[in-house]
Amino acid sequence: MKMEVRTLTETKALLVVSEASPAIMNSLRQTLIADIPKMAIEEVEFHLGPIRDQDGKEYESISPLFDEILSHRLGQVPIPTDLDFFSFQDDCECEGEGCPKCSIMYTLNKKGPCTVYSGDLEPVGDSSLKITDDLIPLVKLSEGQAPLIYATAVLGTGRTHSKWQVCHGVGFKYYPTIKINKKKCDLSGVCVKRCPRDVFTMDDKKTEVADPEACTLCMTCVDECETKAVTVETDDTKFIMTFETDGSISAKRALQYALDLLDSKANEFRDGVSSLG
Repeated sequence: MKMEVRTLTETKALLVVSEASPAIMNSLRQTLIADIPKMAIEEVEFHLGPIRDQDGKEYESISPLFDEILSHRLGQVPIPTDLDFFSFQDDCECEGEGCPKCSIMYTLNKKGPCTVYSGDLEPVGDSSLKITDDLIPLVKLSEGQAPLIYATAVLGTGRTHSKWQVCHGVGFKYYPTIKINKKKCDLSGVCVKRCPRDVFTMDDKKTEVADPEACTLCMTCVDECETKAVTVETDDTKFIMTFETDGSISAKRALQYALDLLDSKANEFRDGVSSLG
C-alpha cells in the first residue's frame, strides 16, 4: 500500500492511497473512527448549595439545565490528548485510582449572568491541558447562578462512546480515471458547464481534465455529453480518503496511530495463524 498526502492541516487530511483494496480502506476507516484513544470527561461532580464571592455576594450553585444534560455537553468537549503520555486507567500503575498519567481534573465556576464556554474549564495543575477549542457554548447562566463543577477526563475510544471519537467525516472513494476522446469532442462545453465540481476546463481549441481528484463520480458529464466523448472509470486499487479530527489530536498523529494499530493487529493475526501449525 502506498499513500500520498494531498492536504494535511492540524485537523484535516486528504490522502491518495494506491495498491490497496476496499477491505483495507474500510479497515483504516473503521480504525480512525473507533479505535484511536483520546481523553474525554467521564465523571462530573456538582457542588450543591450557596457560594459567596470575595465581595460577599451570594450565588446558588445551579444552572438552567439538568445536571445530566450539562454533563453530556461537558463530555463532548475535545480534550487535548498526548497519546505518548496518557494511558488507560485499567493499564495504569495507579490501578484505576486516578493519577496524572491516566486522568485530568478540570474545574468550572462562572457567575451569571453570562454564557459559559468550553474555555472556562480550568485544568488542575498542568496549564498545557487547557481546552484549545475554547468557544464551544455550554450553558447560559442567569443572575445569581454560579455552578461549581469538578470534571474528570479519562482515556477511551469511540468504540465505547462517541465522546471518545477522535475522527469524523471519515470516508473514501475510488480514484476516478477521466478521459476525453478528442476526435468525438465537439467543444460544446456541456461537461464544463454541468460538472458541479469544476473538474473540466475548456478553451477555443480543446477541453481538458483539470482536477480529476475533485470528481465525485456523479456521471453528469457522461450523461450530458451527446457525442459520448467523456468516459469516467474507477480504479479499484486506488482511493481518495478524507477525514478530520475534533482537535484533541492532530490529523497526522491520528493517521500514524491508526496505521501502527492496523500493522500490530495484522502481525498478531499472522502469528496466531502460524501458531496453529
